[in-house]
Amino acid sequence: MMRAVTALACAALLSCGRNGHIVVGSKNFTEQLILGEIAAQQMERKLHVAVDRKLNLGGTLLAHEALVAGQIDLYPEYTGTAVTNVLKLSPLNDPAKSYMQVKDAYFDRFRLVWLPPLGFNDTFAMVVRAKDGRSLSPPALSAAAGAREWRLGVGYEFLTRPDGLRALDRAYGFRWQGTAKSMDLGLLYQALRENQVDMAAGNSTDGALTGQSFMVLSDDKKAFPAYDACLVVRESLLRNRPDVRAALTMLSGRINEETVRNMNREVEVQHRSVPEVAKEFLAAQP
Repeated sequence: MMRAVTALACAALLSCGRNGHIVVGSKNFTEQLILGEIAAQQMERKLHVAVDRKLNLGGTLLAHEALVAGQIDLYPEYTGTAVTNVLKLSPLNDPAKSYMQVKDAYFDRFRLVWLPPLGFNDTFAMVVRAKDGRSLSPPALSAAAGAREWRLGVGYEFLTRPDGLRALDRAYGFRWQGTAKSMDLGLLYQALRENQVDMAAGNSTDGALTGQSFMVLSDDKKAFPAYDACLVVRESLLRNRPDVRAALTMLSGRINEETVRNMNREVEVQHRSVPEVAKEFLAAQP
């Protein structure tokens, strides 16, 4: 019965696509919402097509499964995440080789197309309070691992992903005080600020990192691979609408780390709406 219901749901979604609607998805954190909205507005303004949004879907595997099933047509993804979490391969240190690895494997396995990188690497960032970072010499993860025990705060995916906590512990051999506290990603910096944890597994493009309160410790042993942000698109959409590839490729190389960090801050700290921030970004593009 469940299979029948799922088949009917997929058929309804696909019929929506045949009516000319393109469906953009995203995972469930601010940066993904912004990138998904940028992609949607880019197609609306360049192609004048109807775009449906299915943003905030959940974690990596939920978004990927929605794409493979045809419930969405595209969503933003990161090379390192795709290599380790979806393809279950060993990560590569070379960003260009990592991109080619996922580009080829996704097309062969799923008939999904990776468009060229958007322009920034959103890697894991191990963040501490600025005063704790200044006490380390140098302010790097290897120095932190030998200095003391740390209370760690993480998002759920960091605990379970092979390129998360396991990779960090394998590279540095941290001594943790108790077990890691798992929480919503949006609460990590609050927990740091309120002294509930001493270190948080954030992301290098987090909006909170634009201020002076926190410090990212250097990953001097390269525990984490490159996570170049790209748009991943169903091949069937690009075959039927080649203008979609042209419109979305115009975004490639246009979003650097500082830009996306500032956009994240506008939403998370200044409480501006995601569509407003995306529209402002696109207004400055050709």
